[in-house]
Amino acid sequence: MLKQQSHIVAPIPDELRMRALYTVEELRGRGKADKEAIDKLYALIVDMTDAGLDFFFIEPLRRLRASKMMLSMAKVGISSMLKGSKMVVHKVLKKLDDRSLASILDFIEEIIQEPETT
Repeated sequence: MLKQQSHIVAPIPDELRMRALYTVEELRGRGKADKEAIDKLYALIVDMTDAGLDFFFIEPLRRLRASKMMLSMAKVGISSMLKGSKMVVHKVLKKLDDRSLASILDFIEEIIQEPETT
């Protein structure tokens, strides 16, 4: 679905990409939205969110060679955003059922892309 729309892209470390794909496969195979699945999904979403926030908010400052003070201030703000996001994600995932788990796994699978080879 994303490929039919304009979209933005954020790179993630290869380790996170592999973990995301493995987690999706594992949780899809289990098919149950139990505590273990919710905990794994929560950790994955938090790490992916952290990577995205860093890329979209901190990376431009790095490329502009912002001062350490500016970077520190931005990181404090991003940290607050991440804390707020974590609370919301945790609250939503606690109410997850098996069908909703499958939908979230489909979404994660859709947004994870292999690096292009040159």
